[in-house]
Amino acid sequence: AAFISIQAFPALLDLPQELEVSAVSCGSRHTAAVTRGGELYTWGWGKYGQLGHGNNSSSDQARRVEHLVVEGLRVEEVVCGPWTTYIRV
Repeated sequence: AAFISIQAFPALLDLPQELEVSAVSCGSRHTAAVTRGGELYTWGWGKYGQLGHGNNSSSDQARRVEHLVVEGLRVEEVVCGPWTTYIRV
């Protein structure tokens, strides 16, 4: 099982420098960020598939949700619940 660092205080986002983030939402143990280009990046606890990577893996590193890119979907908004992630495209 992956160790997931839980931040109890504000922290800088560790994303590639060329990305401009337009929105961020936090669940109870995961985070999602939308870029100005409409890409979704998620990281944290993924036990229930809330990271959107097609598995139940957790990750301390932000990863782009590739399924949305493959489908040609541009994310406009993201909202995280305790164990869920909702997007508006």
